[in-house]
Amino acid sequence: MAKLLLILLDGVPYANWRRLFGNLEGWVASGEARVWKMRSVLPSTSGTCYASIHTGLAPQVHGIWGNAARRRLESPDVFSAASAAGKITGAVTHSYWSEFFNRFPFDPVRDLEYDEPGGTITHGRFHTMTGDTGYNQMTPADLDLFATLTMLCERKGIDYGILHTCTLDSLGHRFYHDCEEMDDACYRMDEALAGFVPRWRAAGYEVIVTADHGQDARGHHGGTTDDQRDFALYYFGAGIGPAADQLLDQLALAPAILTRLGVPVPATMTVPSFLTA
Repeated sequence: MAKLLLILLDGVPYANWRRLFGNLEGWVASGEARVWKMRSVLPSTSGTCYASIHTGLAPQVHGIWGNAARRRLESPDVFSAASAAGKITGAVTHSYWSEFFNRFPFDPVRDLEYDEPGGTITHGRFHTMTGDTGYNQMTPADLDLFATLTMLCERKGIDYGILHTCTLDSLGHRFYHDCEEMDDACYRMDEALAGFVPRWRAAGYEVIVTADHGQDARGHHGGTTDDQRDFALYYFGAGIGPAADQLLDQLALAPAILTRLGVPVPATMTVPSFLTA
């Protein structure tokens, strides 16, 4: 039975993970982490992927077809299963996650920050990116998000936590991926993240660092091509995984998280975990 943190960097294609995240790749080279390629559901749209990541269901089942679909999902998910098993959960994410897995609609005054013992999400710290445009991303500083998750670990004792940042997805839509701006953005994200991974590991957490989907050369995703769907998944922990060349199904992520937490996997999550208990 482990504690686990899921770090979700929105919209990073597989090639950029393996080319630009030198700290993560260094931990793979040293044997402290393992890496696989994972493929998103279809459509490879952000909101759709968020719903699938935590329910283990295909979009054709959960019914979130794109970013405009905002409602409270009714299917079992990672938060609800973990909370039902007595785990303390935390989220430092875009407000989509609060709407999908806690309550809809999102009320900023009520929901930007809450602590609700016994709730599905025990400790929520959310942001909205309201008013974002091609010129103003309205994204929080990633260092602040990493620090907030660390605060929930150290002050609140969460057993499972998710961090979700849209910085790289927003930059990809603006600048595309084969450019100096994206090289620099990935470098800075990798450096910021690297300062926290050892602290989380020392506190007893297993860590998964991954994305929700990729992006293509024009900064697009939602469709079927490999660069829109494929991304890397880095795992720091004691679970046994498949061979390094096995392509992982995104629907296997929710059962993998619950398996490592020692929480029963809901019957609705039919794709097997890629990690052992």
